[in-house]
Amino acid sequence: MQVVIDKKSGFCFGVVYAIQMAEDILAVEDSLYCLGDIVHNDKEVDRLNEMGLQIIDHKKFKTLKDCKVLIRAHGEPPATYQLALKNNIQLLDASCPVVLKLQHQIKEGHEDIQNIDGQIVIYGKDGHAEVTGLVGQTRGEAIIVYSDEDLNKINFKRPIYLYSQTTKSPQAFADIVAKIKLRIVDAGGKEEIKFIVHDTLCSQVSRKEPHLKTFSKENDVVIFVSGTKSSNGKMLYSTCKKENPNTYFISDTDEIKKDWFNNVSSVGVCGATSTPRWLMEKVALQIENY
Repeated sequence: MQVVIDKKSGFCFGVVYAIQMAEDILAVEDSLYCLGDIVHNDKEVDRLNEMGLQIIDHKKFKTLKDCKVLIRAHGEPPATYQLALKNNIQLLDASCPVVLKLQHQIKEGHEDIQNIDGQIVIYGKDGHAEVTGLVGQTRGEAIIVYSDEDLNKINFKRPIYLYSQTTKSPQAFADIVAKIKLRIVDAGGKEEIKFIVHDTLCSQVSRKEPHLKTFSKENDVVIFVSGTKSSNGKMLYSTCKKENPNTYFISDTDEIKKDWFNNVSSVGVCGATSTPRWLMEKVALQIENY
């Protein structure tokens, strides 16, 4: 049985940058605070925790003073930076450049759309760290949509600027765009309503979806390795599952079942942008040992 690890799976450059920054600091200091999980993978968080990384939430952050805190790749809203200045907290900003660019775009869009009584709409998961940071650029006024039901929050007779969480599926984003266009027409605003679509998907993530479709077809069984908190992981796993029904989602080796590999000649191991390479290698080794 041949076991292959997908070469394009694993950390995106934003996650690599944040983890490298944490490791560099912990190489010379005993501990470091990180605001939220540095990556949506419990195994990688556990590894860094052993090095001295302490994950804190926003409630704990508000009690800190005169210390260092790492900002993860997902980014933060303006309120976080304002509180840091007030409490003399040194922020080590590892926000992904793609996310920072999107934050700037949304802030400018929000200022622009005030002049035409419009709405900022963000396609993404409510409560996700990146989305919270994006909404913060609009003083909390952005409308978050994820499901068809969420579209009811939009006034389709007013101008709309649409953006997306960087890690969403290109096809899912295209579907939302099409549905909004139909709702605008149904509301009678086909000609008058200004609807601007900003393609803010991360190209590195977007390219992984078509690649994993091919990878899934090339193997009899696909083992998708990801943390359960990863939005990107859920999206990419769904992509693999659609192409190959013999796709299994796991977070660690103890979830692997031997009977998945009966009469199988090839197994593909892949993962999310938040999945460490060492974890996929650990999974592949256990499968080979069977």
